[in-house]
Amino acid sequence: MRRTSGSEYRGTEFATLWRPGICSPEDRVRLRVSDSQPGMAECLRAGLVASAAAYGPFEWVALGYLALSSALIVIFEANVAHPLRLLSVQALVALLIVALCRAEANVWTPRTSAMESFSASRKGSRTLTQRFWHFSRHWYPHLFFLFCFEELGALVHLVSPRWQDAKLIAFDHWLTGVHPAVWLDRFVTPGRNEFMQFAYLTYFVYLLVLGGILYYREDWRGYWSVMTYSSVGYAIGYVIAIFFPIESPWFAMASWWHGELHGGPFTAVINFIEHYGRVRGAAFPSEHVAGSFAALWGAWRHRRWLFWVMLPLVLCMCVATVWGRYHYVADIFGGMVTGTLGYVIGKWLMRQKAAYGGQWNVENAEFPPVRQ
Repeated sequence: MRRTSGSEYRGTEFATLWRPGICSPEDRVRLRVSDSQPGMAECLRAGLVASAAAYGPFEWVALGYLALSSALIVIFEANVAHPLRLLSVQALVALLIVALCRAEANVWTPRTSAMESFSASRKGSRTLTQRFWHFSRHWYPHLFFLFCFEELGALVHLVSPRWQDAKLIAFDHWLTGVHPAVWLDRFVTPGRNEFMQFAYLTYFVYLLVLGGILYYREDWRGYWSVMTYSSVGYAIGYVIAIFFPIESPWFAMASWWHGELHGGPFTAVINFIEHYGRVRGAAFPSEHVAGSFAALWGAWRHRRWLFWVMLPLVLCMCVATVWGRYHYVADIFGGMVTGTLGYVIGKWLMRQKAAYGGQWNVENAEFPPVRQ
């Protein structure tokens, strides 16, 4: 008689047990659960590995920030009104990022060659589903930045219960000899204010324009480099804002102003945005300046001509943050530093091959950066 191996015997035994009437329903349920556990664990592990392989440096920075802020919520949960709600939202956002990366990796198959990919993409051979997930994966960072900034309204007093504006007011006066936002009041006219509000409004288009150009040119490496510079710069600023709460001159110096700032359509747009999206706190460092400088450095590295177009607008935008009473001068310097750090650290992350997602890395190998 042939000797049965251990694995064959266990398989035969399992099959016998599942014959009708051999064991009770309770035993059959118990056998089903115990037998499925290795398979479930293996599937979960494979799923996590596959999802992690789809991450790029941006995802690691985003998930790292969510993990850090969640840890701070747990540690200082007594200082927030609804810690479980915040943690649930954080977990949901993290799961959405993981699911989006996985979905895009499942449908977007890299081409076999650069020429084939380029010609096929120009002919529109990608399906609508592929294009949808590819577009969503590349453009969700803008929504993530918005979420993190708005969430700071709930996290601003997570560590420190008191506003620290007096320190920056004193610093600005020591540095300039005046209170800059109050001193600029003497130059206010509707026309000048309209120009400054326009300059302030340009912040919202820097990353969109640069990202749009890189996306259109299919410079995936350049695109994700710029997003990573921004994510690192923003993340540093978010963490500083949690530990060092500043509410901005708009609130801290409200009794110092000589009057409201009047202007035209750009002023009306800014007032609308500030009315519905203003966060009381998170003023230091200025995320407007940090994001603008990260994008500016990205333009310098990946589209040099766009850097020279953006530079005067960014400088005017920095002045406009003080003119509009949104930030202290110290906030501007802080934003310049964090935005530059975002570029330096983000560039280093992009050089680490271990940080690249598998599919994303293959695509980028096919499309080297094109500097124009």
